[in-house]
Amino acid sequence: MEFPRVILPFACLPNVEYMSWMMHSPHALIEVQETFPRQTCRNRYAIMTAAGPLMLTIPVKRPEGNHTKFREVLLDDPAKWVNIHWRAIEAAYNKSPFFLYYRDAFETVFRNPPATLFELNRQFLSILNKYMGINPSLQFTENFIRNYPGEIADLRMLIMSKQNVTHLHSLRDYTPYVQVFAEKLAFAPNLSALDLLFNLGPEAVDYLTNNYPGS
Repeated sequence: MEFPRVILPFACLPNVEYMSWMMHSPHALIEVQETFPRQTCRNRYAIMTAAGPLMLTIPVKRPEGNHTKFREVLLDDPAKWVNIHWRAIEAAYNKSPFFLYYRDAFETVFRNPPATLFELNRQFLSILNKYMGINPSLQFTENFIRNYPGEIADLRMLIMSKQNVTHLHSLRDYTPYVQVFAEKLAFAPNLSALDLLFNLGPEAVDYLTNNYPGS
């Protein structure tokens, strides 16, 4: 199956479909020149907890207000959110089969966050790509282009709503896998790829290979 080249938002701990696009459309463009939109996957990600899916938001500062470009967005005081996020991840996945194997890489970034959201997302994506066997030829945008030609699938304006907890957009059904709280909660698709990695480990590569992105 041949997939189009895509332009993606620079998501924080992106969801399963995002990583599927990374695998199946490896020459992806990543938008970093846009004016930073609030309440999107750029600084929000969803995990599975004992109470169901939980959206976590990384607080940011926009030096130029509504005119701040993505690359200029700063992380707010880490003391306000780092422990909350990591404790939530630890509580959610401590009993998952592969949390022990991968936790150090992610915890190191959480405990020593960079100054910018761009660099935080870059570090997280690099870790996910490494452990999921993805070797994309990433290209960060140098200028903002509102309308791309038809051969490039524009996925930048996805996850714009607080209510849209798990989905990148209206997507096909992804194959269920066993999640930590499967005995009492229904399968929640398309959470942060952390969920896939901590539950499936090396098999996450096969999962992404066999589950194609798109609607």
